[in-house]
Amino acid sequence: MTVLDIVLSIYEGFGITATVTMLGLLYAIPFALLGGVLQHFSTGIYRWGVTAIIEFWRSSPVIVLLYAFYYSLPAFGIYLSGIAVGAMVLGLNAGAYGSQSVRAALQSLDRGQREAGLALGLSRLHVLRFIELPQAISAMVPTFINEAIQLIKGTALVSLITLTDMTFRAKQLSQLSYNPVGIYSGLLLAYLIICYPVTIFGRFLHASLGKGRGRADEL
Repeated sequence: MTVLDIVLSIYEGFGITATVTMLGLLYAIPFALLGGVLQHFSTGIYRWGVTAIIEFWRSSPVIVLLYAFYYSLPAFGIYLSGIAVGAMVLGLNAGAYGSQSVRAALQSLDRGQREAGLALGLSRLHVLRFIELPQAISAMVPTFINEAIQLIKGTALVSLITLTDMTFRAKQLSQLSYNPVGIYSGLLLAYLIICYPVTIFGRFLHASLGKGRGRADEL
């Protein structure tokens, strides 16, 4: 098999990889935003509770979480497909890391802006929505792009819960062709082809937001 043949055969599992990635982002982005905002503004026992949830998803090994949810939930009468479990686990893990970027970005803002907004009669929610988050987004973008790439690469683990993703296809091809070096080199190339454009897009988006913010500051 040529390198092209190997890569094309591996991409037969791209549908599963893409589905898990897209569904994972639906978990990751809201969890990151909500977790970061709540951790930044909550106090006392509420802050402890939010932090505990974030640290659970951030500190637990992804492979253990995949096995735990996929094989343990049926014992409680909860049946989820492999795609649902993979998207949830990978998405919430990425979101937990992303929440720290949200929290750090909000903490880096000048507190005087918040106080000025409140003095003008804006509610705390409106200050967050119209003043703080728009400024913090630019600082969040690099971390969010990194987490998106980590999510794509993390989909390789869903092959362990019987999903026929690209990694699973590579394993099948390796067993059939007895050429693990060529097959897994092709797998690396396949992931690089997917992840590198995401990196380029992230750089472009970050630069665009930075320019936009610079023009707003000049005004």
